[in-house]
Amino acid sequence: MRIMGLDLGSKTVGVAISDPLLVTAQGIEIIRREHENKLRRTYARIEELCAEYGVEKIVLGYPKNMNNTEGERCEKSTEFKEALERRTGLPVVLWDERLTTVAADNAMIESGIRREERKEYVDEIAAMLILQGYLDFLKNGHGREGSGSEDNI
Repeated sequence: MRIMGLDLGSKTVGVAISDPLLVTAQGIEIIRREHENKLRRTYARIEELCAEYGVEKIVLGYPKNMNNTEGERCEKSTEFKEALERRTGLPVVLWDERLTTVAADNAMIESGIRREERKEYVDEIAAMLILQGYLDFLKNGHGREGSGSEDNI
């Protein structure tokens, strides 16, 4: 079993995949689109990656505001989740992604990656952090069958 992590942005989707043992998350790509609402190719690429990696579940970042309220981005994420579930037939878990982009940017700064290059990778690294947070949650005995909702929203 593998789990896919996604970081939905206005024009990109960062994609990460777990190892088969569900221990680590690796970034695999950033899906780019020209227009925010043009998602057909994005969904198709996610379906291809799910088939290629044998994905059985998707974890989608849920961008709550710092004060725990839900804004327009949360609404778009919920719509994306529902469409992904219809298209892939896979369960999609919403995962609180607050500060993952900041953490991704900080990790790249510490690694010495120049500002111009950081924009290239931030979504993929944010997807890795979203997925790793979920994998760590599972590793700590949460999210087992019958334990209630896994959504960390």
